[in-house]
Amino acid sequence: MDFKELERRLVEFRDARGWRKYHTPKNLAISAAVELGELLEHFQWESDGEILEAVKESGKKEAIADEIADVVIYLTLLAHELGIDLSEALERKIEKNGRKYPVGVTSD
Repeated sequence: MDFKELERRLVEFRDARGWRKYHTPKNLAISAAVELGELLEHFQWESDGEILEAVKESGKKEAIADEIADVVIYLTLLAHELGIDLSEALERKIEKNGRKYPVGVTSD
């Protein structure tokens, strides 16, 4: 699914439930941060190895995937409300990062 299709489906889902009035840019940004906090709870106090082992369990992996999806949902709706094309924004950012961090140059 591309970002335009994802955005269309999320807006349709939201609007069918009458939630648009709550989806102001401020509320969406806050909601994305809250969901990111919920994602981080899965990593708190765990080493990278413990996390990688834990996601071998389908329940833990699904719980983390759900939190990642929540963050993406809110950011997609935020971009929609602000008139930001996510595909264009990502392409532009990748290009900027390529110029800022060219291949073969390390920051050590």
